[in-house]
Amino acid sequence: MKVNSLQYQHTHYAALGSPWSAKADRIQSATGILLGCFLLAHLHFESSILFGKETFYQVVQFLEGGMFSSDGHGMPIVTKVFSIFIMVVVMLHAAVALRRFPAQLGQWRALRNHMQGIKHKDSHAWFWQLVTGFILFFLAPVHIFTMITNPEIGPHLSAERVYHANAWLLYALLLPAVVVHAMIGLYRVAVKWGLIRHRKGLRKAIKVLIIYLMTLGILSLISYIMIGRSLVLPITPFVP
Repeated sequence: MKVNSLQYQHTHYAALGSPWSAKADRIQSATGILLGCFLLAHLHFESSILFGKETFYQVVQFLEGGMFSSDGHGMPIVTKVFSIFIMVVVMLHAAVALRRFPAQLGQWRALRNHMQGIKHKDSHAWFWQLVTGFILFFLAPVHIFTMITNPEIGPHLSAERVYHANAWLLYALLLPAVVVHAMIGLYRVAVKWGLIRHRKGLRKAIKVLIIYLMTLGILSLISYIMIGRSLVLPITPFVP
């Protein structure tokens, strides 16, 4: 059966009107804010490699609780536990967000045709959040699961993962998807809950932030690749 844009909108918003919809919206917004803030911190943490191996090493030791260990070294179990926590938050966020996804190919076509006929910027932003969310549904768990099963982090160990294990392929796809999805998500949460009323200015700020984070992530990825190319297997963990 052919589904036009009006049929899709009617079905979509009817579903959102279910009794638990308001609670699901709050869960989606809360987990989205948490994940968006985590992404901002994570990309800046990773970018410490731009200041040299020793800087990145010291940041890792600090984040892994090195000040609480007897030898001053960080504890990888901290990364493992935090990665498990992030995985749970991602799964919860995805579970409540899936109710907004078009379920049939006809609905996707109707939505695409509807988007081509309107010039509403927030609707286009929502469409791209759907697309990037679909991509992240497959890519994000792979990255997080890797950090759960192999939580060792360091200039050489991370560079080995990126270059010798070809993780750069995953990160090259993951970076634009997660940045666009997260920043549009934060924008939509701010508008939805009335935190910001000047949408035009906020949209410009989000665009600048997307460009900045993309640049930061790409430069960091290139740094890990360059370090990885200079390493000889088997890898010796970096020690200043």
